Amino acid sequence: MISLDSLIRDVVVDGRTYAAVNVAGLAGVYASAPSRLPFSLKILAENMVRNILWERLAPENLTRLLSWRPEGFAPVGISFYPARVLMQDFTGVPALCDLAAMRDAAVKAGFPPERINPEVPVDLIIDHSVQVDFFGMKGALEKNVGLEFDRNRERYAFLKWAQKSFDNLKIVPPNSGICHQINLEKLGTVAVSSTYKDRAWAFPDSLVGTDSHTPMINALGTLGWGVGGIEAEAVMMGQPLSMRLPSVTGVRICGAPNKGVTATDVVLYVTERLRQEVVVEQFVEYFGPSLAALSLPDRATIANMTPENGATVGLFPVDEVTIEYLRATGRDAAARFAEAYAKEIGLFHDPAEEPSYNRVIELDLSDITPCVAGPSRPQDRIPLQKLKPAMQAAFGGGKKGRDISMDGKLCRVQDGSVVIAAITSCTNTSNPHVMLGAGLIAKKAAALGLSIPPYVKTSLAPGSKAVVKYLEDAGLMTPLESLGFHLAGFGCTTCIGNSGPLPPKVAHVVEEENLNVSAVLSGNRNFEARIHQKVRSNFLASPMLVVLFALAGRTDIDLMHERIGCTPEGKEIFMADLWPSREEIDAVVARCISPATFTSTYASLYDGDAHWQGIDSGSGLTFDWDKASTYIRKPPFFDDFSLTPPAMENITDARVLAKLGDSVTTDHISPAGAIPPSYPAGAYLTDQGVTPDAYNSYGSRRGNHEVMMRGTFGNIRIKNELAHGREGAYTTLFPDHEERFIFDAAQTYGKHRTPLVVLAGTEYGTGSSRDWAAKGSLLLGIRAVIAESFERIHRSNLVGMGVLPLEFMEDESARTLNLNGTETFSLSGLDTLEAGGTLSVRAQKETGQAILFGVKVRLDTAKEVETYRHGGILPMVLRELLEK
Repeated sequence: MISLDSLIRDVVVDGRTYAAVNVAGLAGVYASAPSRLPFSLKILAENMVRNILWERLAPENLTRLLSWRPEGFAPVGISFYPARVLMQDFTGVPALCDLAAMRDAAVKAGFPPERINPEVPVDLIIDHSVQVDFFGMKGALEKNVGLEFDRNRERYAFLKWAQKSFDNLKIVPPNSGICHQINLEKLGTVAVSSTYKDRAWAFPDSLVGTDSHTPMINALGTLGWGVGGIEAEAVMMGQPLSMRLPSVTGVRICGAPNKGVTATDVVLYVTERLRQEVVVEQFVEYFGPSLAALSLPDRATIANMTPENGATVGLFPVDEVTIEYLRATGRDAAARFAEAYAKEIGLFHDPAEEPSYNRVIELDLSDITPCVAGPSRPQDRIPLQKLKPAMQAAFGGGKKGRDISMDGKLCRVQDGSVVIAAITSCTNTSNPHVMLGAGLIAKKAAALGLSIPPYVKTSLAPGSKAVVKYLEDAGLMTPLESLGFHLAGFGCTTCIGNSGPLPPKVAHVVEEENLNVSAVLSGNRNFEARIHQKVRSNFLASPMLVVLFALAGRTDIDLMHERIGCTPEGKEIFMADLWPSREEIDAVVARCISPATFTSTYASLYDGDAHWQGIDSGSGLTFDWDKASTYIRKPPFFDDFSLTPPAMENITDARVLAKLGDSVTTDHISPAGAIPPSYPAGAYLTDQGVTPDAYNSYGSRRGNHEVMMRGTFGNIRIKNELAHGREGAYTTLFPDHEERFIFDAAQTYGKHRTPLVVLAGTEYGTGSSRDWAAKGSLLLGIRAVIAESFERIHRSNLVGMGVLPLEFMEDESARTLNLNGTETFSLSGLDTLEAGGTLSVRAQKETGQAILFGVKVRLDTAKEVETYRHGGILPMVLRELLEK
């Protein structure tokens, strides 16, 4: 090996010279380096070389990364320093509460509060709090935003305090857009610069985000993925991200889409295929002869749903399409910088030089047909022509329904009725082709006199204000509004469960008749009870199909062949009469979208509206906690903080709090959506004087651990086998064999100092990067989760909170071991934990019979073992900062 200094090159852009690491020259420094590293590993390699030169990483990190081979390699641990952190407010508020509590702990330990401060840039975008209360009417946006500020004023005041008090933190106010779309259209620059020892350096933009859809930025050739808020806090505080060297799967894209196929259809097909191929915890890279034909918004649509296909990253390389998109969105200087940098150091895509991959999956775009996905998982793709029989099968013995009167019209709400039709989410509203396509369908439908049944709750919630600007410039907002798709908000709405209430008459008949009604949304998630607790069948679809299903008013329809509706004159109208051609859409895109569309949209991104500017907040270096607040409470994670980590102790005579099956998501574990008055969180708020109409949502109260711990495992559809077939947040308390709420049982166990475990099946923790799924588990007293397999982010979050993730050995499970959850569990060997090691478990039944078995320790790196020994990442980071 020769000196790493030999990899440094000068890159000159706009007359300024930057030092940069030439990753193309790695093979000349390390003879063992693979000659054709995947782009994602090139970016990691650059990060490691630069941070070794900056004296932040040990050289063995690079040696480990370069041990990667396409034919196979050891799963070694590596470290990565992201350039920035992206947060949304649901996950950002508790993270900043933790930082505020860290400052209090620092002061208590005799250190200055400013010792606790983000060391890398953080953008927090308030996008998860707007709810669709008002819809289908002029002024819906203003009314929804007004309610949003009324409900969240305490949270927003706290965020304004944080913006004033912490360095390196920018807050994008509410009513601005969705974090991922703003990241794509404004914040992402492909390459960035910084100064080290008075020398300017250029390097790839990279990030981690506290939302699982952070990989949307992979469309720009930028490496980034979702992590839990806990990991993000550590990165914010200057810690490297600890991870295992990933397998990298290449997806070769060939062929051309058929007529009528949208980018949404493509991504639903990709999601299904990659789930079948099992790419969980892998990096995925897209390449192939059809790559250049995919527009950047099409790439973003695919990259956005990376967590739905199970991968960590879904990277598209930097190429001419990338640079042109930067120019088209008004970022000329960023385009020049990115192009010069990427070409100089070996990160610009050359179609003649195909990287090596651990495996390659072939994906032919000509195989894709129009489709939806559902009714409860994004990977369950249904071709459009097969949706009707699928819905009819779901009805079982026949279709139920009832006639109701709405808006002076008699209509029938029945099984299969579409009660929510939402054009929403960063996945699709970032794609002008499908958005303008939806507008063109609305224009044709309105011209023909078609209307949407009054029981359909329609809404339009784009991911950025640029969308409304180009829809208005195209003359398409008026026809969308004429059908009921009025602007309801800028932010995540229906996709995260902020769909708001159904009209009372609709809600009543759905509940009375126990109907299986539908939601159709242009989102990325449709898990059980996520969209709306009364809606059982939820389908992901393109914005264009959302409009068509809304017009049809039902999902038990073959849109390809059955009529959508009739004109006032009685003429039958079909999908073919409304569907615009690709050429029609292209012409509108070319006419109505320009760089000015984006530069004008983002000129005042950080200013906020009058609501935001009118919020008062404190400005001290420590936060003045209000003990009466039901939104923002001082978190308890540092209550017993000491500068010395506690001694490791085995887990003895633990009880099972929940025994769960396969694919238990963070929507089941983490508090989300509406707060039921009869559940512990509702009872707590009532005791605090909060009336049910002011409960707001779990997400809005993430800054209050009292609410969140009571809502953990609180999904009304969760199926705990210890609840004897009853759905919801129930369990059995042992040894009394009494049915209790999970929270109440955990409190009783806590009084007796009984440790708790969870037993689970495969893919435990699939879903959004919800930190409270791990935080709540810790506060309930859960010491370990024993599952057949884990989703990546949730496993990391458990480690970050000091909860031990354990896996059954291959071909073993709770079922094969005859564990029913009534046993007591003792785990030994915690004092000698090793990354990837094993532990011995003794499960003793009430009869006295003992079952002995081994489990794999899912602490995947030495850094994770260290994190667990500290009791979690928060106390570890605080100890390291104070030791400096």
